[in-house]
Amino acid sequence: MWFTKVSLQNPVFATMVMLAFVVLGLFSLQRLQVDQFPNIDFPVVVITTEYPGASPPIVESEVTKKVEEAVNSIAGINALYSRSYEGMSVVIIEFQLHIEGRKAADDVREKIGQVRPLLRDEVKEPRVLRFDPASRAIWSLAVLPDPQQGQQPLSAIELTNWSDQVLKKRLENVRGVGAVNLVGGSKREINLYLQPQAMEALGVTPEQVMQAVRGENQDQPLGPVRTKAQELTVQLEGRMERPEDFGRIIVARRGGTPIYLDQVATVHDGAQEQESLALYNGQRTLLVSVQKAQDENTIQVVDGLNQAIAALRAELPPGVRLEPVTDLSRPIRVAVTNVRQTLIEGAVLTVLIVFLFLNSWRSTVITGLTLPISIIGTFFFMQVFGFTVNMITLMALSLCVGLLIDD
Repeated sequence: MWFTKVSLQNPVFATMVMLAFVVLGLFSLQRLQVDQFPNIDFPVVVITTEYPGASPPIVESEVTKKVEEAVNSIAGINALYSRSYEGMSVVIIEFQLHIEGRKAADDVREKIGQVRPLLRDEVKEPRVLRFDPASRAIWSLAVLPDPQQGQQPLSAIELTNWSDQVLKKRLENVRGVGAVNLVGGSKREINLYLQPQAMEALGVTPEQVMQAVRGENQDQPLGPVRTKAQELTVQLEGRMERPEDFGRIIVARRGGTPIYLDQVATVHDGAQEQESLALYNGQRTLLVSVQKAQDENTIQVVDGLNQAIAALRAELPPGVRLEPVTDLSRPIRVAVTNVRQTLIEGAVLTVLIVFLFLNSWRSTVITGLTLPISIIGTFFFMQVFGFTVNMITLMALSLCVGLLIDD
């Protein structure tokens, strides 16, 4: 080959080219993303539609079948599955492997937009989601109440407020974090419990109460007031600041006498209805799950999260304890370390076998230099073509060691 002839005729040039590959490979290795498996685009789209209060047969006839008929005409569909539950319709579309997942999701959204006017008004807006294994949570943390001697333990609402306002903001600022979700939280909510007997006696309907609360509990701009010297913006501040302020809302008038909300309802400062539950060793907890951004290094993101938690422990309020739950970087570290160790052991054994069979130090030295130069130089091309350091690429390098010796 011409490259072999040029290398033999110009040994200094060949040496410099090999050194250049080594330098470029070392720099590329520091910048390569590390993950357990390569990022694969699965052309699978999931459509979820909520129909509150509807039974499975009604959901199937009014939602599922209409959605199936709308998306069935999309090109490239390999299989289509549907499930109708109580108040929920789920349609799963599996496209052929040559179809790009993003394009498939856009085509589905276009078809759903056409079928949306045919659905009942009670049906909520359908949600179109792509199936992406990389979007799973890579790290989670349990926020537990830690009652100390002489102190009242924090309530679920207080834990949720602190986690949402402090902990979540800190974790979102970590580089590479895509989303932070809270599971099992209890947010504060002002509940109004109507008194049917009092409402019937005063002639007040639930619709009047709803309209009064919606109309009074909001801030409204009234426009600017201009003078020759200045311009002032006038705003009506009507949002309630304390729970007892709701009791002074006027819901109706009878003969010029106002009827207040506390006459027909009881105001209770409590928590929202529980929609999710998280347990840690049988104890109710608040789970904080973190998803990484696309194409980010899982190990670097987890290291940044651990550093943020270590810095936050000194600022924890009394009665709060943080316990790590899951860490997907651990199997990645173990798998990559094992494959990397196997690669090194295979290279050493290969050099040893060459020496034992050929009994030539010259051939052994050439083999010993060729292996690291070839492997390190490969990292440069891995970065150029967008590969990551994962189990598949490292196993491929292990196989290439044997192929290289054979050649």
